[in-house]
Amino acid sequence: MSAPLFVATDWLTDHLHDADVAVIDASWYLPTMNRDGKAEYAAGHIPGALHFDIDAIADKTSPLPHMLPTPDDFARAAGAMGISDKDHIVVYDGAGLFAAPRVWWTFRVMGASRVSILEGGAPKWRAEHREWTDAETTKPAKRFTPHFDASDVADLAAIKAALHGHSAQIVDARPAARFRGEAPEPRPGLASGHMPGSFNVQFPDLVADGHLLSAEKIKAAFEKAGVDLAKPVITSCGSGVSAAILAFALESIGHPVKALYDGSWAEWGSRADCPVDSGA
Repeated sequence: MSAPLFVATDWLTDHLHDADVAVIDASWYLPTMNRDGKAEYAAGHIPGALHFDIDAIADKTSPLPHMLPTPDDFARAAGAMGISDKDHIVVYDGAGLFAAPRVWWTFRVMGASRVSILEGGAPKWRAEHREWTDAETTKPAKRFTPHFDASDVADLAAIKAALHGHSAQIVDARPAARFRGEAPEPRPGLASGHMPGSFNVQFPDLVADGHLLSAEKIKAAFEKAGVDLAKPVITSCGSGVSAAILAFALESIGHPVKALYDGSWAEWGSRADCPVDSGA
């Protein structure tokens, strides 16, 4: 079974109470955005939606932010929430399209067979005056059986190998000023700049009002950055969140990514053994 990348608000309204539909509020924000995803969820959400906290369901042994947990840990957490790997999982966030792709990617990597994003997210849902509640959501536990494919997740060694052997293009979703080393990183202790040979496609260049741009505009953004869409791509960013927006956008135009670099700049920029370029 498979699921569309997007489902419409009309579709979710019709299927909101289906036993095999699991709605997930993935709201999460950068510190600079001055918003609190957990607080927003508590104040209001789509009825029956569960909040997925990428900082809580993460590898707590890693010093890096919101790294993927082990498949077994993920399966226990998802199952306890009431989510099965066989459910049709529909993810949304409060920004429209920001953190939802990270959770979409996470469930896909962990083996969920049907995962979609709600088109337009919470802003579109609320603008259409659809059901909204602050009631607590509780669901009976289900069994989530993980089917983890490690090749979908790039680690530091894979990134170094790709850069050295030109086996994949590393595409960085961070803002251009950070990529060029003209603006400091929001996390302390990180170098400014980018991986030598990497490309920069800022994630806001692919999204407008909580929606992906057209396929033509997405292709144009990657091509303008110098990315060859006929070759493999690994996406990266500051901490593995907006890299998933690039992965989702590429999937939408029929160019699935080779992998996502989970450690991203939080790892690369913190290590003395990782070279850094600045400038264009």
